[in-house]
Amino acid sequence: MSWDFETDAAFEAQLQWMREFVREEIEPLDVLWPDDVYRQPQREEVNVLLRPLKKQVRARGLWAAHLGPNLGGQGYGQLKLALMNEILGRSQWAPRVFGTQAPDTGNAEILAHYGTPEQKAKYLVPLLEGDIVSCYSMTEPQGGSDPGGFLTRAVQDGEEWVITGWKFFSSHARWAEFLIVMAVTDPNSMPYRGMSMFLVPRGSPGLDIVRNIGLYGEAEGDGAHGLVHYNEVRVPAANLLGEEGEGFAVAQTRLGGGRVHHAMRSVGICQRAFDMMCERALSRTTKGSLLADKQYVQGYIADSWIELEQFRLLVLRTAWKIDRYQDYQRVREDIAAIKAAAPKLINDIVGRAIQVHGALGISNELDLGRLFLMQYAVGFSDGPSEVHKATVARRVLKRYSPAPGLWPTQHLPTRRAEARELVKERLAGSPGQQ
Repeated sequence: MSWDFETDAAFEAQLQWMREFVREEIEPLDVLWPDDVYRQPQREEVNVLLRPLKKQVRARGLWAAHLGPNLGGQGYGQLKLALMNEILGRSQWAPRVFGTQAPDTGNAEILAHYGTPEQKAKYLVPLLEGDIVSCYSMTEPQGGSDPGGFLTRAVQDGEEWVITGWKFFSSHARWAEFLIVMAVTDPNSMPYRGMSMFLVPRGSPGLDIVRNIGLYGEAEGDGAHGLVHYNEVRVPAANLLGEEGEGFAVAQTRLGGGRVHHAMRSVGICQRAFDMMCERALSRTTKGSLLADKQYVQGYIADSWIELEQFRLLVLRTAWKIDRYQDYQRVREDIAAIKAAAPKLINDIVGRAIQVHGALGISNELDLGRLFLMQYAVGFSDGPSEVHKATVARRVLKRYSPAPGLWPTQHLPTRRAEARELVKERLAGSPGQQ
């Protein structure tokens, strides 16, 4: 097996353009409108700025690069996408400008695979253009993301499906033109063969967004994560996405490499915090010397650099393996590992950056507090970290077997006895002993 740690020159030029473009053209939007990324209708002044930025991205062939050419993308493999997402992770607005914002990317892939021509024309085309946003409505108040605890039901009634139940933390529901909802259609086959996916248009009778939950520090009622009540919402039979009972198969369409993208955006978050920490260490003087001269701060910087490089290489290797084998199941533990490791990386590196900045680090005059909270969003997205750690453990343990006898296979007294017998046999059979 050969390894190459270089990016081809043409794509590296694209990445370099992205670094400068995100820093110079997009990050100013983060400062002025940090909470408006998904807001609809968007402020006109924001739209005036976004249009030429998106046009530049398209001109470089980098718009929605995860999609195939038939949908206007480049069909890039996971390795190239990982390198792109490392850059996009530095900015809140960058994914929107590059057509890679969640959950719209995954929802677009679901519609591309399972939507009718009419649904694609009405929802997929404007979604790919970045003109609308969507919602993925799966988590429930009592069951979290565990499908075994889901209660939302969908029952067929003639040419319609009737959806009843509650969904929690349905991000961007308040602005979405449509929601993709996971519901129980066969309680006797729960959880993996009894779930189905449905497209629910905005404004459907019975679709009630009870309240919009915000993140910590946001104003009450002004958040982006809806508590949604589906009160006998009726949708046409054609709004079933995929076959009945195949909700999990449909979900895999949207998860795909999404966890790799989350991980590399976490690298971008941590790199930004690391840059801030190093700048502060070289700028601030205390007790007669720079922070950079303090061994404790040097330890922060060394640990952060080592951990960031280790994690980045693990994510890139995972992306490479996906491209190499074209089989997500084959690298399932790798994907679960990077998903589980990302929150701790953010906690450690951003936390150290906050400490080095002192009181300024926890103030609203720097972005470190928001970045620190991102560890929890990353930890919850696409399944909690604990579930992914269990996946890693189960799959790794399949490579091992229990000890064949009373003692472990590395039990020294047993190994010594076996080694003595082996040496005795070999000496007895050597020419010098005959």
